[in-house]
Order: sequence, then structure tokens, then C-alpha cells
Amino acid sequence: MKPNDIFAYAFSAIKLRKLRAGLTTLGVVIGIAAIVALLSITQGLQIAIASQLQKGFATDTLIVSAGGGLGGGADSGFSLLVNDTQTISQIENVTAALAIIQRIGYIKTANGTRRATILGVDFAAYKEIYSSTFIAEDGADIPSNPESNALVVGKRISDPWGNGTMFCRAGDTVEILWANTTARPLRNESYTGNVVAVLQEVGGFSVGGPSDNSIYIPISKAQGFFGTEKCEMIIVKLKSDDKATIESTAKTIRNLFGRQVTVTSSTAVLNIISSVFSTIELFLAGIAAISLLVAGIGIMNIMIVSLMERTREIGILKALGMKNHTVLLIFLTEAAIIGLMGALIGVGTGWALAELVVRIFSANGGGFGVRQSGQAALAGGIAITPVLTPTVLLGAIAFGLLVSVVFALYPAWRASRLKPVEALRYE
Repeated sequence: MKPNDIFAYAFSAIKLRKLRAGLTTLGVVIGIAAIVALLSITQGLQIAIASQLQKGFATDTLIVSAGGGLGGGADSGFSLLVNDTQTISQIENVTAALAIIQRIGYIKTANGTRRATILGVDFAAYKEIYSSTFIAEDGADIPSNPESNALVVGKRISDPWGNGTMFCRAGDTVEILWANTTARPLRNESYTGNVVAVLQEVGGFSVGGPSDNSIYIPISKAQGFFGTEKCEMIIVKLKSDDKATIESTAKTIRNLFGRQVTVTSSTAVLNIISSVFSTIELFLAGIAAISLLVAGIGIMNIMIVSLMERTREIGILKALGMKNHTVLLIFLTEAAIIGLMGALIGVGTGWALAELVVRIFSANGGGFGVRQSGQAALAGGIAITPVLTPTVLLGAIAFGLLVSVVFALYPAWRASRLKPVEALRYE
């Protein structure tokens, strides 16, 4: 038989048993839909987080922190000092070094009191390193040499509810409060400051870089207000973001401080995020694949039942001269058609399911906020859009076909091995 005749015969056999074929196809649809939905959401989340991290990090920067990691220097007893920036600035390939003093405090206005992260930074250096994000929303220039009581607030501090109900604006006088736990007895420190600018919305995550939920004060004011010369981290700006420059500079900094500091690059953080998500994707795909294997068992079962029902038919075909490999191909083609239809419908269903999950989370307040069709935003401003990559699309279709054909091999082989005389006697 010609290939098109084999296909036509296999398709007509499926049409004669519509209900049974439909239920078998449904198993494939469920398995493929689960894989596509989970991977689409995961890849969308990975892209969204990577995008927001790239905003929060500058690719040509290093983050220097004491001890074993960001904020992890307490156990070692070693601390970075604000003046360490002068030493780091002299290293080759370093164009700027910025110390950051960070505390959790409160901002008080006539509209109430809110908890916030307070960062003491050098405004001039901060503007140079984060020139694309440390920008006032109204386009006004953030002063490079501000008054000691000047402060800049993130978008979510100014408009915490995101509906235009302002907590504070540029030009407002506010009170900054901080609980001094090192003093005895414990006491609350406070001072009155002027909001000189509100940052444009940054969104996402940030380590050291501008954030929507932070307050920025001059480094000299932070040293006096918090009573410390220690800093939580130092941001180092490099001449370039190539791998060789990053690695050599990081090694020099570690050696400079006797390997008591951790140097983190933004590219390393992004690579770690990508690695974590790859593992998550593999895990989720494995879970979803279980349902597809169940569908494969269903295909094997239906093929065996079909073989039993069509034994006489196969006997007649073989008596008329049909060869074993032709019978084998007919059964495998039936399985391939079921697998292909199930995979195609499953891809569409999975994509729709991914979109539906986003909308359900948005409607129920499950950490998302609707932005536009098919898109959702996390509380921190991360927009998540399900992403169906060509790899997932083609992989899902191929997997659906492969499972269908593999599980049909045994029934197809049995059918091809039937002897015509015995098949014709079968009742």
C-alpha cells in the first residue's frame, strides 16, 4: 500500500470508533496541556524576573559585602567601612565605588506612618551608576550635592496603593524614624526631612539599586543619624561588563580584604536565577509527563482492544496479500494520528489554561494585579505573561507523538504477526 492509502485506511478506522478514539485522544490532550501550561507560566515568570533584575542591577557593577554574602558579615566579625570606597576606587578597571548604609525605619507624614528601607548613599555616585533608574518621575533633576535633610522616596512610598492616593509628594516635609537598638536604654531616633524627588517606578527586585519601596538620604546624614561608619555593601562600577574584567576585579577586591568579603556580579545572579528556573521547569515537566504516560497506557489498551475486534479484518487483509510491515504501519499510523491530534489540541488548551491561571490569580488577589490582556503584575510590579517558546511547542508535539507511537508498538507488532488462517477463524 502507498503511504497515503495507509493514512486513509488508518484515519477511517479511527472515524469508525469515534468515541473510543476521542477518549484516548483526551488522555494525550490532558498530558500535553499540563506540560504546556506549567512551562509557559514558568518561562513567563523567569523572563519577567530576569527583566526586573536587569533593571535593579547594572551589568557593569559588582556588589561587595562583608562575610559570606549580601548582609552576611555579622558572623565573621568583619565589617565594611564607608571609607573603604577610597581604596576600591584605586583598583584598575574601577570607575566609581559607592558605599550604602541600610536600615529599616519609618516615614511619617500627615497621612500616617509607613515602614520603609532607608538607604544612605552618595547621590552623585548613585546617579552615575544607576543613571537609568535613579530618575525623578516628574523629570526634575535630583541634586548631586543635596542638603543634609533632603531625601528621595520610591514610587511605592509616595503612592503605596497605586491609585493616585498620595502618601507624600515632592516638596513635602516628613519625619524619618529609626529604632536605635544599640543604645541603652533603647530609643527612637528621628529627624525632619524634605522630599526633593519621587523616583519613577522601577518595579521588580533590586540589591543596592533603586527600589520603589525605599527612601534615600545623603550618606553623611546616614552616618550621623545611624551613628556608624560601617556600611552594608559597596557598589563598584567597572569600565566594562565583559567577563574577564568582572572576574579579575572581583579577585582583586577579595584579595584586598583578605578574602573576608563576597563579591557578587549581576550576571552571576542572573545565571543563578536561570539555573533555578531550569530545574523548576524540569521538575514540573516531569510531573506533567506522568499524566501523558497514563495516556500512553490508554493508547496501548485501546490498540489491543482494537486488535481483538479487528482480528478477522486483519486476517482477510493478509489473505489478500497485505504484508506484515503494512499492518504494522497501519496500527502505528492510527496511534500517530491520535497522538498528533491530542498534542495539537493539548498545546492550544495548555496555552488557554496558562492565560486562565493568570486571570484567576489576578481576580482572587493571589499576588497578581491585572495590567492588560494576558498579563499580570506581582505586588512588586512584575508583569507576568505566559510564554510559549518554539522549544516547548515543538517538544510538546514531539513528546505526544513519541508516547503514542511507543505505546502502540506492542499491539501493532502483535497485529502484524497474526497468521491469516488463525485470524479468519477468530470469532
